[in-house]
Amino acid sequence: MFHREGQKIILTTFFSVGIAIVLAHFYIVEPWLQNTVQILALIILILILQFFRNPKRVINKNFNDILAPVDGKVVAIEEVEEEEYFKDKRIQVSIFMSPTNVHITRYPSSGVIKYSKYHPGKYLVAWHPKSSEENERTTVVIHTPKFGDILYRQIAGAMARRIINYAEIGENVQQGEDSGFIKFGSRVDLLLPLDSAITVKLNQKVVGAKTCIATTPPKDEE
Repeated sequence: MFHREGQKIILTTFFSVGIAIVLAHFYIVEPWLQNTVQILALIILILILQFFRNPKRVINKNFNDILAPVDGKVVAIEEVEEEEYFKDKRIQVSIFMSPTNVHITRYPSSGVIKYSKYHPGKYLVAWHPKSSEENERTTVVIHTPKFGDILYRQIAGAMARRIINYAEIGENVQQGEDSGFIKFGSRVDLLLPLDSAITVKLNQKVVGAKTCIATTPPKDEE
């Protein structure tokens, strides 16, 4: 299964690769050069297919857990001052996606979209400290039953040039459903209430809509 934004690109790539292979077969005399062109065309096709893949996952939806919005590696867990929406302190969990990761963004929790905004910006490497403030990005806030308002931010990386965001204000969304897409290496930040019980560690690999990022605090700590 492939991401809907990539279907046209995949069809175009299939067509282009087919043309390249046929042309190489009929118009390139040197066997080594013919084989090289055909192999390169197939490699490009495989890379495109891998990048736009959208694996279907069985999701155990629940209000007590915040699930990973993307596949990748946890690169930051820290308390930060969130300036755009909350204007107070939050726990930030940042997940970096390499070009080989699935780049679908999924809703980390069910709830109602309260805020959704696109910001044009720079294309610093995704792990740069200023990327969450200066890069092209989208900010989405979901009102959830157990955590209250949570925020996630899609951040473009040095190779990314387009972020796709499906979240619309007032929409009811379901945990694990597709919420957007980011091209190539990039990052997603989750900003959660300070009393959230974080269940991941730095450098841990996470799977979108599968790995639990945080749970509601134990009752004796509320």
